Amino acid sequence: MRWHVKLSAAAVVSGLVSAVHAQSSLTLYGAIDNGLLYQSTSASSFSPKARNNGAIWQDKDAAIYASFWGMRGIEDVGGGYEINFELRSAFNSSSGKFQLSDTTGVAAIFDQVASVGISSPFGSLNAGRQYAPMIYAMADTDVRAGAYFGSILTAWLSMNQAAGWSGANSNLPIGALFDSNALVYQSPKFYGASFALEYAPGGVAGQLQGGTRESAVIKYSNFGLNLSAVYYNGHDTNPTSTSTPTGLNNNRFYYLGGMYRYMGVSVSLSYGIGKNPSNSTHVDIEMMSGGLGYQFTPSFSVTCGYYYLRDRNNTSNRSSAYSVGANYHLSKRTTAYLQAGYVDNRGTMSQWIAFGSPVAPGMSTTEAMVGIRHSF
Repeated sequence: MRWHVKLSAAAVVSGLVSAVHAQSSLTLYGAIDNGLLYQSTSASSFSPKARNNGAIWQDKDAAIYASFWGMRGIEDVGGGYEINFELRSAFNSSSGKFQLSDTTGVAAIFDQVASVGISSPFGSLNAGRQYAPMIYAMADTDVRAGAYFGSILTAWLSMNQAAGWSGANSNLPIGALFDSNALVYQSPKFYGASFALEYAPGGVAGQLQGGTRESAVIKYSNFGLNLSAVYYNGHDTNPTSTSTPTGLNNNRFYYLGGMYRYMGVSVSLSYGIGKNPSNSTHVDIEMMSGGLGYQFTPSFSVTCGYYYLRDRNNTSNRSSAYSVGANYHLSKRTTAYLQAGYVDNRGTMSQWIAFGSPVAPGMSTTEAMVGIRHSF
C-alpha cells in the first residue's frame, strides 16, 4: 500500500512537471470590417490605360484593416523556448471571396500568413509566407497606422501601381506586403531598439539569385517615440512576366520614418524611395508623408495624413493625397468609423485612397466611407 501511494505521488509530480514544460494553446481569431464607400471618380482596373468610370457608391470591405480569420498555436517546450505556427486568411466581407495570392487569377486560402517558427530569449525565427518586416516599420511611423483608407499603406501601394503593379496579385515591384518562402528573424528589444532580418530563397534550380528577397529593418520605440529604417531588395519581381527567373535585381525600397506621441497628440513624418536597380530610368519614385492625430478620449480619436508621390524620372507625374478619419470604440472589440479623403493626381499618376478602389491615371477623386469593424 505504501509503495502504491509513493508511485501515485511520483506520477502526479511527473505530470505537473510535464505540464509546466509543455503548455500549449490554440487561438482562433479574426475581424470583419465593412462600410459604405462613395468615390467621385473610379476605374475598373489598375491598368495605366484605365478610363474614368465616374462616381460610384458601393458596399466596401476594409477601411481600417482587411477582414480576416486565422488560427495561432503556441507550445512551451521549456527553457524560455516556444514553438509557434500561424495560419491567416483575408477575405472580402462584401462577397465572401478570398483575397489576393502571389499569382494572378489564383486564389489562396491562407494568403496572408502560413508560417511556423520558434521564439526564445534571443529572438524569434519564422519560416513560410508572412508579413514582410518593412510593413510593421511603416505602420509604426504613420499616424494613420497603415490603415486601408488613406495611409502610408495605400500611398506605398499606389507607388507600386506607378511601377507597373496590376493590382491583381500580391507580387509587388517595390518592397513587399507579404513574402512567400521567407525566413524572418526578429531580435529582442534592447532599451527600445530592435531589428529584423529577412531572406526568402527563390527556389529556382540552377539560379541562386532567381526570385530571392532580402530585407533589414531597424526600429526604436521608447518614451513615445517610434523610429524606423528599412532596406528591401528583390530579384525577378515582375508580376506580369511569365519568363524564367534570371536573378535580375529589379526591386529596391528605402524608407525612414518617425512618429512621436505626447499627451494625446501624435505627429509622424516619413520619406521613402522605390526603384528598379536594373533600370532606374524606368522606375524611380519618391514618397513623402506627414500626419497629425489627437486622442480626445480613450474611446475617440481623429487622425489625418498627407501622402505625396513623385516620379523622379518625370516630375510631371506626381500626386498629393489627403485623408482624415474618426474612430469611436463602442467596445473593446467593436469600432465605428468615418473616413474621408481627396487625391490630386497629375500626369500618369493614379494614387488612390481606399484599398482596392482604383482611380484612372491623372484623375483626382474625393472619397468618403462610414462603417464598422468587429474583432473576434
